[in-house]
Amino acid sequence: MPFTLATWNINSVRLREGLVCRLLEQEGPDVLCLQECKSPVDKIPTERFRELGYAHMVARGQKGYNGVAILSKIPLEDAGELDFAGLGHARHVAARLENGVLIHNFYVPAGGDKPDREINEKFGQKLDYLTDMRDWFHREGSEKSILVGDLNIAPRADDVWSHKQLLKIVSHTPIEVEHLGAAQDAGKWIDVTRQDIPEGQLYSWWSYRAQDWDAADKGRRLDHVWATPDISNAAHGSRILRDARGWEKPSDHAPVFASFDL
Repeated sequence: MPFTLATWNINSVRLREGLVCRLLEQEGPDVLCLQECKSPVDKIPTERFRELGYAHMVARGQKGYNGVAILSKIPLEDAGELDFAGLGHARHVAARLENGVLIHNFYVPAGGDKPDREINEKFGQKLDYLTDMRDWFHREGSEKSILVGDLNIAPRADDVWSHKQLLKIVSHTPIEVEHLGAAQDAGKWIDVTRQDIPEGQLYSWWSYRAQDWDAADKGRRLDHVWATPDISNAAHGSRILRDARGWEKPSDHAPVFASFDL
């Protein structure tokens, strides 16, 4: 079954309903995973999504914060959620497609401003969340699965605009990269985006603080598509829709796409 999947931190699905619809109309992915929906599930504007052919949704939400949703043209079943680090946040949801493929949609904590858990509780929560991810993948294993989401870490030197200048900035510190790598290794996950685009600077996030984000181009690749080895070779055609960062009243993230032939 060939299908295309996209992941996007939308930074409020209700505020940016029109942008979601634009993406669905323009790009037509079979599955769209959203993070930071900032909405209870019953307030997600599903009517317009259904009109565009996305009749299926699995989601977890909370008012004003976090929230993850999987929109789909093809039937899927709810496969539950995981509350890593016991935060009580809506940061994960899973769904299973008819062909048995399990999709994990994650929104890893951002980690605050200071990369020191002794003075910044949020950074400690981020590291604990990643440790729990690692332990769960070790324990449960992963087969025929795709993991996507805003993982809030740019792991490679060419995933940021300046490796040297960001080594002490949250999202690219060595300890975060180490924790993410341990979680990735535990599930034997393959970074599909970098499998398809192995070389060069690649970003999915640009700060709102830049006066001209496009010209400054100080980006980071925080959004990821991973797959287990049993299906990673079926992936192809990865890309980041950079143009979406320039849409009116945009999210600070751009959608990441991958296609699979399964």
